[in-house]
Amino acid sequence: MFAEIMEKFEGSPSQQAVIRLLLERGFSVNDDGRVVSGGIEIPNTGIAREIDVDRRVVDSTTDAILADEQLRRIFQNISQIPSLMDLAPVLDLHVLTVDVYDTEQPGIVAEIAGMIADEGISMRQTVSEDPEFAVDPKLYIVTEEALPGDLLNEIRDRDYVRKIELQ
Repeated sequence: MFAEIMEKFEGSPSQQAVIRLLLERGFSVNDDGRVVSGGIEIPNTGIAREIDVDRRVVDSTTDAILADEQLRRIFQNISQIPSLMDLAPVLDLHVLTVDVYDTEQPGIVAEIAGMIADEGISMRQTVSEDPEFAVDPKLYIVTEEALPGDLLNEIRDRDYVRKIELQ
């Protein structure tokens, strides 16, 4: 899906940058063509400054989104999920990042979550990036307690795991 969305803007790298930002941040576009997060409007100048494009590029991108029925449905329904990952050090939580070879392989999240649950460790949050929207999708698991070394080795030794990281 991500490739299809980006293809609609293939003639404009600046508009693609706007689309990428909207998707990464979970920003939506309202009926007036304004970029919003929930009910809070985000000024186009701020978006433009963030990705180093002219404000008019943001305007033209939101106009194109509203003019295309498929894009309109996507960008009027996208939303953010609050993440505990950046708060983990402050809240004394632990984050396991799992990078896999084949993100299309079924059962990865279930297996790793099951391994952690079998150790009796509570998971506060799991975030699995969508391979359609992320360039290098990863699985993030936030736990209340540190994962034991033998469990980390067991996860790392799975055929599909490229690498793991701890925060």
